[in-house]
Amino acid sequence: MKSWRSLESSGQAREFTVLGIDPGSLVTGYGLIHRVQPALECLDFGCVRLPPEHSLTLRLEQIYDKLSEIVAAFKPDRMAVETIFHSRSARSALIMGHVRGVVLLVAAKAGLEIFEYTPLEIKLSVVGTGAASKKQVQFMVSRILSISGKLPLDASDALAVALCHVNKCARGHYSGVSRVGASGMWAALGVNGEKSAKGGL
Repeated sequence: MKSWRSLESSGQAREFTVLGIDPGSLVTGYGLIHRVQPALECLDFGCVRLPPEHSLTLRLEQIYDKLSEIVAAFKPDRMAVETIFHSRSARSALIMGHVRGVVLLVAAKAGLEIFEYTPLEIKLSVVGTGAASKKQVQFMVSRILSISGKLPLDASDALAVALCHVNKCARGHYSGVSRVGASGMWAALGVNGEKSAKGGL
């Protein structure tokens, strides 16, 4: 994980709102979590779905516009983004790099702190194992945040990124979590969901 600004400024603040992003060129997931220690509130979640027939340029513009709307509406303090771990091809990596660039630009233009986490860090933090499937991540995210109803996989991935950041702040440091099991880990932190949310803007 790395922060693009000083961790001292607000990285370990007791109250903050974090926007988690799971970037994708066709579907970009987002999720907002408000933390007032020790409670968590899921403010909103959803997906920016883009028509595959649109050019990459147009899709990037749509991602920028939608995420800018979300930032303006909820005014988060920071953004947590999943890093690029691996890609099937050089072309896929290049496209993902463009998407991430747009996502980071939204944060920079809004003056948000930017934190990045690897897929391994996120899965360890939320589920307790780096080998967790998307369905397992989805289940734990729903349980931790008391979300009822449908939670799209891309949105649950984005909320998982946000939860990873919350977890590291709650622990008071930014290293990896021990493999104690997610339910036990969150209980030990005294963090519990306060309110369910409905996805989509």
